[in-house]
Amino acid sequence: MAELLTRIMPNVMERYSDLLLATGETLIMVLIAGIISVILGALLGIALVVTGTGQLYENKTVNNFLGKIINTVRSVPFIILLALLVPFTRLIVSTSIGLKGALVPMIVGITPFISRQIEQAIIEVDKGVIEAAQAMGLSKPQIIVRVMLREAMPGIIRALVICIINLIGLSAMAGTVGGGGLGDFAIRYGYTQYMQDITVVTVLILLLLVNSIQGLGNYVIGKLSH
Repeated sequence: MAELLTRIMPNVMERYSDLLLATGETLIMVLIAGIISVILGALLGIALVVTGTGQLYENKTVNNFLGKIINTVRSVPFIILLALLVPFTRLIVSTSIGLKGALVPMIVGITPFISRQIEQAIIEVDKGVIEAAQAMGLSKPQIIVRVMLREAMPGIIRALVICIINLIGLSAMAGTVGGGGLGDFAIRYGYTQYMQDITVVTVLILLLLVNSIQGLGNYVIGKLSH
């Protein structure tokens, strides 16, 4: 079996340890960036909802400000965002390359998207349920946590699955500018040195990650929906 793999994928087998390291870096980047961006995105998404017109903490000034900031960041292509954030990234993590250098732009790039997805999931909650909670005397924080978030959880999970999959794509894109992970591995060997087997295997690993996350997300959504 090993001899067959060596014949089919000689470059992959030669750099097998580097491939494992790159895969681990991608998983670490997605995990860390995912946790931080989900927390920030959830807070922003909730803030967008509750400060909207007719909502619990209606405040048009705050709502407009947050909306404009989020829309501005979302409108910048990620590859350009990588370059724009180089000084800020160096300030935060002391480097703009490698695993650490990729985390800051990944978080900044995906957080606005998560916030909008969570906002949409919460908005779709039946207003009658919220009104019933108010009639029962629940406080505003209780309504947010026990009603809005709970009722919107299937939609939130669905949104988070999409965002995590997008993070995998962003991690690969960050590799084009030395961000580490599978993207950097594929560019460094597969593209610049014309090692097609490395490119193919990298794509297959990314597809496996995406489908695994999608399958897990669908399972969780199914459980919550019941």
